[in-house]
Amino acid sequence: MSIIDLKIPAGFLKRILRPEGDVAKEQQKVLKKLLKKARFTEFGQAYGFDDVLFSSDVVKKFKENVPLHDYNTLYNNWWHKALEGKPDVCWPGKIAYFALSSGTSEAASKYIPITKNLLAGNQVAMIKQLLSLRNYKNLRVKSLSKGWLAFSGSTDLQKGDGYYAGDLSGITSRTVPIWFQPFFKPGKKIARERDWNKKIENIVEQAPNWDIGFILGVPSWIQMCLEMIIKKYKLNNIHDIWPNLAFYVHGGVCFEPYKKKFETLLGKPINYIETYLASEGFIAYQNRQFSNGGMKLVIGQHLFFEFIPFNNDNFNDNGDLKGKPETLTISEVEENKDYAIVISSAAGAWRYLLGDTIKFTDKSRSEIVITGRIKHFLSLVGEHLSVDNMNKAIQLVCEELQIDIPEYTVAGIPHGDFFAHHWYLGTSANIDAALLSKKIDEKLHVLNDDYAVERKSTLKEVIVTKLPENKFIEFLEQKGRLGAQNKFPRVLKGGLLRDWELFLNNN
Repeated sequence: MSIIDLKIPAGFLKRILRPEGDVAKEQQKVLKKLLKKARFTEFGQAYGFDDVLFSSDVVKKFKENVPLHDYNTLYNNWWHKALEGKPDVCWPGKIAYFALSSGTSEAASKYIPITKNLLAGNQVAMIKQLLSLRNYKNLRVKSLSKGWLAFSGSTDLQKGDGYYAGDLSGITSRTVPIWFQPFFKPGKKIARERDWNKKIENIVEQAPNWDIGFILGVPSWIQMCLEMIIKKYKLNNIHDIWPNLAFYVHGGVCFEPYKKKFETLLGKPINYIETYLASEGFIAYQNRQFSNGGMKLVIGQHLFFEFIPFNNDNFNDNGDLKGKPETLTISEVEENKDYAIVISSAAGAWRYLLGDTIKFTDKSRSEIVITGRIKHFLSLVGEHLSVDNMNKAIQLVCEELQIDIPEYTVAGIPHGDFFAHHWYLGTSANIDAALLSKKIDEKLHVLNDDYAVERKSTLKEVIVTKLPENKFIEFLEQKGRLGAQNKFPRVLKGGLLRDWELFLNNN
C-alpha cells in the first residue's frame, strides 16, 4: 500500500484538502484561533488578548498590545516558568516537551516549548506535502510504499521535572502517528540511540535489510552515511542496495553545495523535496515539483506570520533589532526582498523573531526561499553579504570549475588597517586556493553591488583556506554538536570563530 493511499478519516482529509482562500483572511483566522486558545493564560491576560479579540482590527490591535520577542526575552520573562512546571503560562496546560536548540552560533541550549497543538499542525503540513506528490510527473508510485529513513535525533529524550527535552526531530519520531509507523525507519531501537556515531553505524549495519523509498535529513549526514554504506558493501552506488530510493527530503541548510557530490552516490535520478521545519514549527514546504526552490508557507494551520524588512533601518550590523520596527503581514510583503520572519504559534511563541531571513519568490502562491540568518551575514564595512549570496557564489564557482565544495564557512577579519573575508572551503578538489579566491570574488561582485563597492575601498582581500571535508564534522563533534539538526554555520563570529581557529591550529 502506498503512503498516499492510506485510509485517512474523511473529515480530517476534507479539512486538509480545503482550498485556501484569501491568505490575509486565512491568517486572521489562525490568529483569532490562537488568541482564543490562549486568552486565559498568564501571557494572554498580561497582554489583553480579550481586548484584541473584540477589537475591530484584530491584527492591528495584536501588534499594538504584544511586543516583539526574541528567545531570550520570551524565555527569561515567560518560558522558564513553563520549564519549571507551571501550567497556563503562554499556552494552556503544562508543557510536556521542549525542543533543545542551540542554533549554530550559541553555546547554551535553548528550550523551545512543544505542544500537542503544534505537533498536530506540523503533522497536517506533512500530510499536505505528502498528498502533493500525487501531482508529480513520472512519479515512481512503487517507492511510496517503501521505507522512510529519517536521520533524526534520539527518541530517548532527556527527562526533566515533568517534561521531556531533545531534538525536535527526536520528539517528532517519538510521537509519530500510528498510521505512519509501518513506514518509519530506522525503527524504534536505533531511533532511541543517543550516540550519533553509533546511530550512523547501526543504520549502515541494517541497510541491507531495508527497502528505502525516502530519505530525510541534513545533507552532510546523509552524504556521509551513504558513503559508508557504499564502501562497506562494495557497491557502485546506493541504488544497488536500495533500488526504490526515489525521494530525498531535506531542509535546514542550502542543498546546492552538496548536490554535485551527492549525485555521484546515486545510480538514477531522484526527486529532491525541500522543507522548512524549525524547532518552533513547520514553517513551509515544497508542494510542487518545479518550484525553483520555492516553499509554500503553512498559512492556515498553527502559525501566524509577520515580516520585518531586513535592512539598516530595522537591524544593526550584529543582526539585532533597532527600536520597534513595523512588521508586515503576508498581504503587505513584496517579492524578492529580504525579510526577517516573525511567528506566533500554537505553542506560545508570541511575536517571536525566528532568526531566519526569507524572501518571497511567488507571492501569489505564498512561496518563499530561505536567504540566511539575521546573525549570519557579513557587513564589516557595509558589504551586506548574505548567506544567499554566499551559497550562490559557491554554486557558480563549482559549476564553472567543475568541482564540488560541500562545506564552507566565512569569517570577517582585520587585514592591516582594513578588513578581509577569510573563506574556509571543505573540498577534495585539486585546485589552487588563489584561483578559488579569484573566482569567488568575481561572482560576489556580480551578485552584490554593496560588496563590489566595498572591495574598492576598505574590504581589501579575499583569503581562501582549503580543508578536508571531515574537518567540519570533527569540529562539530568537538563542540558536542553531532546530531540530526546540527549544521555548520556559514558565518563565523566572536567566540565560535576563536574556537574554530584554535581547532585548526591544533589539527
